[in-house]
Amino acid sequence: MKKQITLKDIAEKLGISTSTVSRALQNHPDISIKTREAVQELARILGYQPNLIALNLKHSRTNTIGLVVPEVQHYFFSTIINGIEEVAYQNNFNVLVVQSNESYLREVLNTQTLLANRVDGVLASFSKETQDFSHFQQLIDNEIPLVFYDRVLHQFHADSVMVDDYSGAFKAVSHLIERGCQRIAFYSAPQHLLLGMNRLKGYKDALEKNGFTFTNDLVYACDTFDSAVKISRGVLKKLNRPDGVFAVNDLTAIAVMKTARKLGINVPDELRIVGFENSRSSSICEPELSSVDQFGYDLGKKATEILLRRIKADSFDYEPERHTLKTELIVRASS
Repeated sequence: MKKQITLKDIAEKLGISTSTVSRALQNHPDISIKTREAVQELARILGYQPNLIALNLKHSRTNTIGLVVPEVQHYFFSTIINGIEEVAYQNNFNVLVVQSNESYLREVLNTQTLLANRVDGVLASFSKETQDFSHFQQLIDNEIPLVFYDRVLHQFHADSVMVDDYSGAFKAVSHLIERGCQRIAFYSAPQHLLLGMNRLKGYKDALEKNGFTFTNDLVYACDTFDSAVKISRGVLKKLNRPDGVFAVNDLTAIAVMKTARKLGINVPDELRIVGFENSRSSSICEPELSSVDQFGYDLGKKATEILLRRIKADSFDYEPERHTLKTELIVRASS
């Protein structure tokens, strides 16, 4: 079967964006005559045909938005879903939720499901495994508005909403230093994720600003409860063990706390801990966990407001927006 020519194919051959190709094919006045002619001529030569799914979606709404979520059970994502559904409900839209469970292959199938159900737009946070994002490009090629939330990409024709991971990490580590910590370990997220890179940079900059030397020896690739328990059994038994831990999420932080207790290490007298999420667990564990609040509900609302605006505009002719929401450090007994 002959491969169907897409907007992306034309864009790559001409070295321009897919949105420019889309506008050129519609004779949009913002696109120069020279570019319009080049796009239309190449489209004719390659045998480009407008995607029927895109045309149907453009002229016949289903009042349904698709939501790709890595983990429904994760507190942060559950608060995001609450914010999304609140805005969708107020605007008479339904939400079709699909969960990747941090699996790339499952995520690809999820996007195919959303396409088959002719959703009007998609909100997506991709899995930790995802390195090939062509399934999201397929949504864009079909002119389905796409908004990335929390885990974002900036190289696509898609809006994005994330939290200020750098600032949150910087504040958390600065707080531990102010409390007297001299050796602060960081349990980090995967570094191919933008949030992982930003939190590591915040950790590093906070150390260096306060006169400490950054060392990779105190950084551990660890962002789940089970892996934190396993790693902490060794980390906390070292002679020069950390006296402070900044964890990329609350469950990881709580795992460190539980392991410390089993080893007879007092929190916070001998070990101070800060998480990132401000989940319900942070306020019911013992001692209560200091944590950076990500305001997931607000993030979900913002992402959905942007997506619905794109859908109602009924046009793929827009410049993607990038939004970064502030975080807040909630200090409790663990630090």
